[in-house]
Amino acid sequence: MATIAAILPLPASNSSGSPGRPLPRTGSDILRFGLSRPTWIVKTVSNVRKEKIRKPDTPCVVCSGNGRVDCRHCQGRGRTNHVNLVMLPKGEWPRWCKVCGGSGLDYCNRCLGTGEYRDIMGFHFMKMDTNSLQR
Repeated sequence: MATIAAILPLPASNSSGSPGRPLPRTGSDILRFGLSRPTWIVKTVSNVRKEKIRKPDTPCVVCSGNGRVDCRHCQGRGRTNHVNLVMLPKGEWPRWCKVCGGSGLDYCNRCLGTGEYRDIMGFHFMKMDTNSLQR
């Protein structure tokens, strides 16, 4: 949904009052809409088309177009203690992985999280014709 926002500024006030006492209010201090401090006014718009997330034409060969792979530090478990077990032993609290933040997923190193096919950096000779190699 699309939103439109506006901030209403505070009126300028004179500092004639003492520090312990609040300033007296007069009739001219009333703000628009009867608001006494800066406020967000948000308008919601309906019937707005959402863009569909398109899959890449040629997906990455490492993550198969997802952009995410299992975390290399916790092997996709999200915790660093007893990684080889599916469930923790009784009375054991998880120590969350600091690399993935406990999600168990990390960005793909090949496509950098985009999901699109990328060549291995620096190795473009794989695309050369076999005729040019037979000299």
